[in-house]
Amino acid sequence: MVHVLRRLLSVSESSDAVVAAAPALPPLEVFRRFWPYTRGGRRWLVPMVVFSLVGPVVDAAEIWLFKIVVDDVLVPRDLKPFLWIAPAYLGLIICSGVLGFADGVTSTWVSERFLLSLRADVFRHVQGLSLGFFERRRLGDVLSRVTGDVDAVETFLLSGVADALYYVIRLGVFLGLLFYLQWDLTLLALVIVPLFWGAARHFSRLIKKASRERRRRSGSISAIAEESLGNVALVQAYNRQGWEQQRFERENLGRFRASMASARIRAVYGPVVEIIEVSGGLAVMGLGTWKLAQGHLTLGELLVFLALIGKMYSPVRGLSRLGTTFYTASASAERIIELLDQRPQVADAAHPRHIGRARGEVEFDGVCFSYPGTSCPALSEVSFHVAPGETLALVGASGAGKSTIAKLQLRFYDPDRGAVRLDGVDLRRLRLSDVRESVAVVLQETLVFHGTVRENIAYGRPGATDADIVAAARAADAHEFVERLPEGYDTMVGQRGRTLSGGQCQRLAIARAMIRDAPVLLLDEPTTGLDARSGRRIMDPLRRLMAGRTTIVISHNLLTVRDATRIVVLDHGRVVELGAHDDLLARDGTYARLHRLSAVTGTHPAGTVPS
Repeated sequence: MVHVLRRLLSVSESSDAVVAAAPALPPLEVFRRFWPYTRGGRRWLVPMVVFSLVGPVVDAAEIWLFKIVVDDVLVPRDLKPFLWIAPAYLGLIICSGVLGFADGVTSTWVSERFLLSLRADVFRHVQGLSLGFFERRRLGDVLSRVTGDVDAVETFLLSGVADALYYVIRLGVFLGLLFYLQWDLTLLALVIVPLFWGAARHFSRLIKKASRERRRRSGSISAIAEESLGNVALVQAYNRQGWEQQRFERENLGRFRASMASARIRAVYGPVVEIIEVSGGLAVMGLGTWKLAQGHLTLGELLVFLALIGKMYSPVRGLSRLGTTFYTASASAERIIELLDQRPQVADAAHPRHIGRARGEVEFDGVCFSYPGTSCPALSEVSFHVAPGETLALVGASGAGKSTIAKLQLRFYDPDRGAVRLDGVDLRRLRLSDVRESVAVVLQETLVFHGTVRENIAYGRPGATDADIVAAARAADAHEFVERLPEGYDTMVGQRGRTLSGGQCQRLAIARAMIRDAPVLLLDEPTTGLDARSGRRIMDPLRRLMAGRTTIVISHNLLTVRDATRIVVLDHGRVVELGAHDDLLARDGTYARLHRLSAVTGTHPAGTVPS
């Protein structure tokens, strides 16, 4: 088992692991981090303690009634005491049932409230992380942490602690009764308790390692499944199903081995604990039988003592087993803590400035930027200015830095040097929400949610009325095709808009930008991937969308940008030319060469971009 664990851990620490293991943390640190989430349900902890106290007392009373039945009814063959014993026993059973119901409902409410608070906070935290985090992390692993790992934290903090409290109280009640009956037999029974703890301590360490690896592999499985199924068209087009299956099976096999290692440890641990428990019980039974023969205790006392020994060993066994449960849950807690410890690369300043609705003046001033973890700069000394209502085109080959400028304008990242300004104010001094409220985006990759047409358009402005939605759709030239859909604006478009054509999805994206009514517009290759007819069809909606707004058009095809107010030519992250279309052609430089190449290929379907 130890050999298997070492092999599993060596794989988890290797550089080609799909998901890296989370840093190990001591249990007290885990407890400290998650205790604040119990704030809403702490007042119910007192009733839970009461239930934990009264429950063992009722159990002990039931056992004590059994002693009375043996000594006062069965041995002397006298049925009179049974007349009050029977209703008393029935009353204890009813009391135990009521307590069990109250304890089950209360503990479930507290644990579910805890999960509600923690899961919401984890999701809110993940939503607030910068774009760079999602570009570096496997989405499937993040989803695994937000769902499965959060549930395990509740076991560590609430269910496990409640069980531990219940076991301790139960142990105290039964120990008190045992000492009251026969103190010397009780001391003999307690001799084996250190053996319980020793076995639990040894096996818990092994189980913790296996559990940590199992949770890591679960994250890897989710990551591979999300990535493969999310790109299923590409997988099938290239006949890579077999390779994807091998990747999935490799991680699935790793989880299987970790689970089997944990199962073997538990399978060995169970019989070891049982042998310890039986040994203690046999020793007590032997001494008790001798004391019965000597007349030092009655038959009822011996039977009740043996029953109480079983009841006492049960919480001892539970406490020792609880250690393995804690270690299993702590592996998930460590993954959640690692996620919560992530900090956004972009955050509001200590006292951000509120600007209200911006005029739309955009300026890049000596901007230098490199993506985290890379040495090659994406932008170097980029400077340009766009006045309100003007159109600026960014052109250049793929990788020139055009999309990076869009990310900086949306403040997904902050520049390493220089400044990006809106209405003359550095974006880092503005409230992040204000910066993004000032920008509407139409991306090359049309992002459509699984929902209705109405919901996808209204996503640009929460609270928009039906009239606003229809007006935006008309302006985006989408109303006509939406009306032909089976349920009109209430038609479900499917995941990523798969029930719609590319042009229809793009017109929904334009309607979403229309309804946002932001002063700055970012168009990132808005016609790429569309056929000639679809590309021409969205030009009129784009004209209406651009009218009166500061527009930044990103394109690598020069036939789409000739009517822009100003054109910025990028090459390897640097501005190599800047000016109007005719001026740049007259210079016969980089732009002119690119324009001739674009004219020769003639691949762009949309004609020209409007001014």
